[in-house]
Amino acid sequence: MRYINGLHEGETIRNVYLCKGKRSAETRNGKPYDNLILQDKTGTLDGKVWDPNSQGIADYDEKDFIEVYGDVISYNGNLQINIKQIRRAEEGEYVPADYMPTTDKNVDKMYAGLTGYISKISSPWLRQILEFYFVKDEEFIRKFKGHSAAKTVHHGFSGGLLEHTLSVVHMCDYFAGAYPILNRDLLITAAICHDIGKTKELSSFPDNDYTDEGQLIGHIVIGVEMIDEAIRSIPDFPERLANELKHCIIAHHGELEYGSPKKPALAEALALNLADNADAKMQTLTEIFKGKTGTEWLGYNRLFESNLRRTSGA
Repeated sequence: MRYINGLHEGETIRNVYLCKGKRSAETRNGKPYDNLILQDKTGTLDGKVWDPNSQGIADYDEKDFIEVYGDVISYNGNLQINIKQIRRAEEGEYVPADYMPTTDKNVDKMYAGLTGYISKISSPWLRQILEFYFVKDEEFIRKFKGHSAAKTVHHGFSGGLLEHTLSVVHMCDYFAGAYPILNRDLLITAAICHDIGKTKELSSFPDNDYTDEGQLIGHIVIGVEMIDEAIRSIPDFPERLANELKHCIIAHHGELEYGSPKKPALAEALALNLADNADAKMQTLTEIFKGKTGTEWLGYNRLFESNLRRTSGA
């Protein structure tokens, strides 16, 4: 297996990759060619099929695993592969896990850490909500463990949703210990549940793309609907507590322009927003700096509204 992050200009390779994207185009002279996005767990690579009608190019579709043969070149400072041959790979010729970006942390240990927080929730009402999904729902657990937290930007890899959620919970646990004004049970429950809607907003790998439900409703509203489903299964659940938990989920993006229907009105909602924002931005920086060395300025970044570089010695 030749992983994408290990390729070098001037190589000729034959290897299996996931065809993440496929788009037909024309050169300035009107000659058709295909633009491909090839993917493995280390990243993506642009591919060009300059003669898509040649005998060496077999039939294939987007999301297929394909064996490509071609030359690795550098174009505008980025590697791409000029593809001469393509065939659709058969099952057994590839290991699907090699083609999904994956957390470098242990998923089972992270999930055990999350359920450890659940076991310490003293409110029987809130603990029942958490157990409804995170202990009793095996399909949800399987999906949550393997899901990403985003299509792009931060934690856009298998296990990313769990990694992000646990990081937010850790920060909220600190907040609850540092600031007695906070209701710890409510804050931790909201932190664990704040992004559960992403299990329906985004499809699973290898697609990791927005579903119809995600496009039309979004993970915040989906998450509140899921919380409401759990609440309806618990007889006599206190209405005020239900509204407080839902508010924390609704307001966790902090601002109306960032997708929250309401701004934080509870201390727990504000604490959750701060933890969510901090982890998302620090992970985004981590991914921006990944693989980069030295202290060269990286250029203006729209998300951070600043020119960025690594610290010397970091």
